[in-house]
Amino acid sequence: MWWPSSLLYPPPASAFVTAMSVVSFASLASAGLSELRGQHMAYSKFWHVVSGQQQKKGGTGGAQLPGRDGMLVAYAPALVAAAASFVVPGAVEGLRAELLAAALAVHFLKRVLEVLFIHRYSGNMPLNTALTISSSYLLSAITMIYAQHLAVELPDPSTNLLYPGVLLFAVGIAGNFYHHYLLSQLRKGGDDDKGYKIPKGGLFEFVTCPHYLFEITGFFGFAMISQTVYALAMASGTAAYLVGRSFATRRWYESKFEEFPASIKALVPYIL
Repeated sequence: MWWPSSLLYPPPASAFVTAMSVVSFASLASAGLSELRGQHMAYSKFWHVVSGQQQKKGGTGGAQLPGRDGMLVAYAPALVAAAASFVVPGAVEGLRAELLAAALAVHFLKRVLEVLFIHRYSGNMPLNTALTISSSYLLSAITMIYAQHLAVELPDPSTNLLYPGVLLFAVGIAGNFYHHYLLSQLRKGGDDDKGYKIPKGGLFEFVTCPHYLFEITGFFGFAMISQTVYALAMASGTAAYLVGRSFATRRWYESKFEEFPASIKALVPYIL
């Protein structure tokens, strides 16, 4: 059986990791298709606009959390899991596993800090949505670390992508943070400022979602650091989801602003 052994570790003899690889990619790709179709998760402005009609906030029923609290619930458990892997005996073995766990911890720490100090929130999040996102991130972080643990016993890929992966991850997290900061400056009035504006600066001059482009870059950084099938499945699934979400974002801006430039792409400058 052909296998790209120069780039990836062989699949581990783990039904759990194999199933998670398939489920993670399929669920994220499906979510991306849902975004394209206008079926949005209940944590952003898109949730309140379905087929051009305004929905009432909280229309899904059930318990609601303030937006900031909901996103903390979504991100904090994965951060704790990534950091805790360093103190769990045998969980992190070798430089590759240490760098992967550290990158995951930095990724989710950045998200938590952005929630606390950067992002602006103007609505609530259903508790069930926060818990769904939280469990997804937590499980993906644990599985990525576990898959790396299992790879210790497998033949190393002949092409070592570890250090290029660290560099790609650094570019991704820096670019994502910078463009999140630019977005936050559009609502300087704080959480009470509910007006929307066309983002400016950085790659916003070329695409509607440069923060998603750098998010994808960071996830492929994870995949290159890890070189496991699961990490690649997560990166590919994340890319599929954010492609769909970026097109939904561009469509939303076009619907809100008559002057929205036609030359601005959704995700990749001049291309996509």
